Amino acid sequence: MTTALSPRGKQGALLIAGILMIATTLRVTFTGAAPLLETIRSDYGLSTAQTGLLTTLPLLAFALVSPLAAGIARRFGMERSLFAAMLLICAGIALRSLPSAALLFAGTAIIGCGIALGNVLLPGLIKRDFSQHVARLTGAYSLTMGAAAALGSALVVPLALHGFGWRGALLMLMLFPLLAFLIWLPQWRTTRSANLSSSRAFHERGIWRSPLAWQVTLFLGLNSLIYYVIIGWLPTILISHGYSEAQAGSLHGLLQLATAAPGLAIPLILHRFNDQRWIAALVSLLCALGAAGLWFVPGQAIIWTLLFGFGSGATMILGLTFIGLRASSAHQAAALSGMAQSVGYLLAACGPPVMGKLHDASGSWYLPLSGVTVLAIIMAIFGLYAGRDREIAS
Repeated sequence: MTTALSPRGKQGALLIAGILMIATTLRVTFTGAAPLLETIRSDYGLSTAQTGLLTTLPLLAFALVSPLAAGIARRFGMERSLFAAMLLICAGIALRSLPSAALLFAGTAIIGCGIALGNVLLPGLIKRDFSQHVARLTGAYSLTMGAAAALGSALVVPLALHGFGWRGALLMLMLFPLLAFLIWLPQWRTTRSANLSSSRAFHERGIWRSPLAWQVTLFLGLNSLIYYVIIGWLPTILISHGYSEAQAGSLHGLLQLATAAPGLAIPLILHRFNDQRWIAALVSLLCALGAAGLWFVPGQAIIWTLLFGFGSGATMILGLTFIGLRASSAHQAAALSGMAQSVGYLLAACGPPVMGKLHDASGSWYLPLSGVTVLAIIMAIFGLYAGRDREIAS
């Protein structure tokens, strides 16, 4: 059993504020570049596949760094590891904004390393310190993450068009990790008796042999795959259907705002049910419907964007909540988080370049969007298994 440490009063409020502010950096610093991909590609003369690689690099970093995050936290502590994550994100943003194609790719990869640390460690931190409120806090930080991403996507194009250029617009995104760093400062010297970083449980290899762990992993992983395909290519898809760059950027921001909306509703629903199978299947099918609609009825893109965004956001919240609910301890939650994020983002890394290749080969977005639709249906099946009221054996 996990002992709920649940910091109270000012300490607890500062910890929650820090968690939420760190959450703002875990998406916007990566996805904020998507509305400007066409401009970046034109500036550097990149091919579609190379542009897809720009979207994929952070995902590869997620996949490679996620298994190492637990060891880093054990060596330096959870709190200091999250400081390092913010510094990496800041450094990556700075490099990405310099006038060099090589530094563009290098900076993007470094941003991915920082995000990976935060992605893995936050679920374990919540399980450790707020074990009785996993769904609520997961929903809150997912809401914050999506809202920040939506804000970033909506602002980068206007900033780029009004004197900042695309480099200056992306550099402005550094405000998020800088603020997170400042708010996290009170945690620098914090230690707790049940700190995850002091436990051998970070190295639980048995988690990789658990069918339930794999069901949670693939449910979360398939969502990551289809989300990053759509988030990476949506502006380009919309522009191909006659939308302007500004309209595509606005819908891209709307997509991320829609992913944040379930943070308000899903925790309330989860609180009422021990079994989440049908909720998981339903929100997965919303993703399938949204992806199919973008091809068949592109004139109603706002509807399909909202459906896909809500479904994907709800699926992500469910997947992250499953990490806490299916784990029998905070230590096991950290191990499951590392497994799910590593495998999930390795799958996700394949998505944007493969879909870019399919587009180049076919000359349309029919095959990529059909693939996303099928994968969302498969995700619904894994959701039926991952949503059962069970725990992974200790």
